[in-house]
Amino acid sequence: MASSLLIPHFKTLSFSQSPALSPFHLKTTTKKRQHYSPPSRPLNVVSSSAASASLEALIFDCDGVILESEHLHRQAYNDAFAHFNVICSSSLPLNWSPDFYDVLQNRIGGGKPKMRWYFKEHGWPSSTLFEKPPEDDESRANLIVHYFRSLLTLRLLCFKFLLLKFCKTLQDWKTERYKEIIKSGTVEPRPGVLRLMDEAKAAGKKLAVCSAATKSSVILCLENLIGMERFQGLDCFLAGDDVKEKKPDPSIYVTASKRLGVLERDCLVVEDSVIGLQAATRAGMSCVITHTPSTVDQDFKDAIAIYPDLSNVRLKDLELLLENVVAAG
Repeated sequence: MASSLLIPHFKTLSFSQSPALSPFHLKTTTKKRQHYSPPSRPLNVVSSSAASASLEALIFDCDGVILESEHLHRQAYNDAFAHFNVICSSSLPLNWSPDFYDVLQNRIGGGKPKMRWYFKEHGWPSSTLFEKPPEDDESRANLIVHYFRSLLTLRLLCFKFLLLKFCKTLQDWKTERYKEIIKSGTVEPRPGVLRLMDEAKAAGKKLAVCSAATKSSVILCLENLIGMERFQGLDCFLAGDDVKEKKPDPSIYVTASKRLGVLERDCLVVEDSVIGLQAATRAGMSCVITHTPSTVDQDFKDAIAIYPDLSNVRLKDLELLLENVVAAG
C-alpha cells in the first residue's frame, strides 16, 4: 500500500506583505587588500584574426564597470539570508565574507547559480521559507517525494525543483534589497565612465550595456547612475534575462553585435573580471579591463589593455588600441 508522504509546503511570499526592509548600512572591513596599480599605457596587446577593424561600438558591463557593486551585492545577499534565517552548517544565519564572496563572484556568474552551487557544496539549508525545515537526508526525501517513492530519478528531480524554487525566492528578495541600496543616493558611478560614454556618443559610436544581472536591477542602476537621458540613448541594452546562458558564455555579446548591426571585430568591450573578459573574447571582440579590488589579481592576459579605472582613458585611446591590435596581427 502506498505511503502517505508529505509535500514540502513552500511559503508564498509577497514583498508588499513582508516586513519592511531595514535601512542600509555598508559594512566595512579592516582587512587590507593588496592593490595593483598598472601603468597608464595599455598592456598585453594581443593579435586578432580580423583583417581590419575600427571602433564602431563601445559596450560596457554594468556591475564592476559602471559602478563598484560587489560589496553592495554581498550585503544584499547577507540581508536576504538573515531575513529568512538561512542556516547551513552552523547555528547562525549564513553570511558570506568579503574574501569568500570575491572567490564566488569570480568563479560563478549570476545570483541563483551562485546559491545553487553553494547549497550543493555545503549542504541543504534550513530556513523560515519552509514551515518545517528538513533535518536529515531521509526527511528531505520524504518531504519532496509524493508518488513513486522508489524511483531515484523522480526524487532527484524533486530535489532540483525545490532547490530552484528556494534560490529564486532568495534571489527575488535580494534583488529588492539591492534596489533599495541603489536608490539610497549613496552610490556613485566609477571615475571616467560618464565622460567616456558622452565622448563615444558625440563621435557617433554605438553605445551598449550588457550585464549578467537581472534586467530590473540593471535598469535601476542605469537610471540612477548614468541618468535617464544616457540610458534612453543607449543603442542596445541586454541583461541576464535576455539570453539563455550567463557569462563567460559569449551569447550576450554575440546578441549585442547583431542588435547593434556592428561586426564583432569593430566592437570594444569594457569589463572588470576574467569571466566577462572570456565572454567578450569568445564572441570575437576585443576587451579592455578596468579592474576592481576583488578582481585585481585575476589573469587578464587576453585583454588589450588594463586600467585601474577610466579616469584617464579617452575615446581616441581606445580607437588607437583597436588599430594596434590589428597591426600586431
